[in-house]
Amino acid sequence: MPELRNEDPASFMNFLRLPPVMFDALLARLLPYITKQDNNYRKTIEPGLKLAMTLRHLATGERYASMKFDFRVPHNTISLCVREVCQAIINEYKDECLQCPITEEEWCAISAEFCRRWNMPHTCGALDGKHIACRRPRNSGNLYYNYKGFFSVVLMGLVDDADYKFLWIDVGGYGHMSDSQIFNASELKECLEDNSIGFPVAEPLPNDDTPTPYFILGDDAFGLRTYLMKPYSQHQMTKEQRIFNYRVSRSRRIVENAFIIMAQRWQILLTIMQQEPETIATIVETCEILHNLMHMQHPALQNADMDVENADHQIIPGSWRTTANMHAVENVMGPNRDSTAAKKLREYLKLYFNYTAGSVHGSIV
Repeated sequence: MPELRNEDPASFMNFLRLPPVMFDALLARLLPYITKQDNNYRKTIEPGLKLAMTLRHLATGERYASMKFDFRVPHNTISLCVREVCQAIINEYKDECLQCPITEEEWCAISAEFCRRWNMPHTCGALDGKHIACRRPRNSGNLYYNYKGFFSVVLMGLVDDADYKFLWIDVGGYGHMSDSQIFNASELKECLEDNSIGFPVAEPLPNDDTPTPYFILGDDAFGLRTYLMKPYSQHQMTKEQRIFNYRVSRSRRIVENAFIIMAQRWQILLTIMQQEPETIATIVETCEILHNLMHMQHPALQNADMDVENADHQIIPGSWRTTANMHAVENVMGPNRDSTAAKKLREYLKLYFNYTAGSVHGSIV
């Protein structure tokens, strides 16, 4: 590591996914958590080595049995160090790097950025879930077996448009659960319904005079609510519905991009993780925090990964794609009062996007 740092900083960053200056700052903050005292039997492992082993494991997903040859540390010791360092990162950085907005001003700032960049007014974030593949936990039956045919732990995240930063996450859901089930049981839904997180009150859309609620964006897996918009079903869509879906989808893809950008940097998320679900949840949360920390401290390193849109509304793909391993308003009725209000809002937004007040030149599908 000293040779890489002094002679080839680019390879140092490629090896640990962090530039040397960020590695040093991270180590300085974590020292109180991961420094141990020598005893009469053995010397402790240096904190810098613990951090380097952890970052290398997150960056590659390499198994402990292989890493022991690189770092000359037994595999069982590496497993303890990874859990220790990940928990230390969470304890030190969670409140700083993973904060959900709690005031109307913060939500409105996010909404303004969505409107400016993607022409989607009143949008306060994009929500989606990601399955993290894992080995079947002992005595779990099919609890973690998902519809895609493998065992997984579910990560759900709400993403901010300005810098692809995660505002809120829920990690640890069983693989058999749908995104809607996880969201319905989450604190985010509860806070949105009782408005305990300062969600903005309804205001008119640009060039309009009808108060319209603010909302987050989701895909078809979620239930339609006034605070959660999703696209129309693909079956027999009208031209107006296709335009609405286009406007929603071009804004909502930021959450998918955020997941893939994070997974390309911390490629343990692309492997079949061998740890227990509790450890997997800790590792995934650590990756989220490091992803946000990179955006906060070194935004230039991340900007090249992002999709952007030029003046002609053409998408310029982010660099992550080159290496990615993907996996009539009043008459609307729903099964209950909430869904009826949400469907009326979606119909109103469809009309708004298709007429002069809310249309965007060049966006007709």
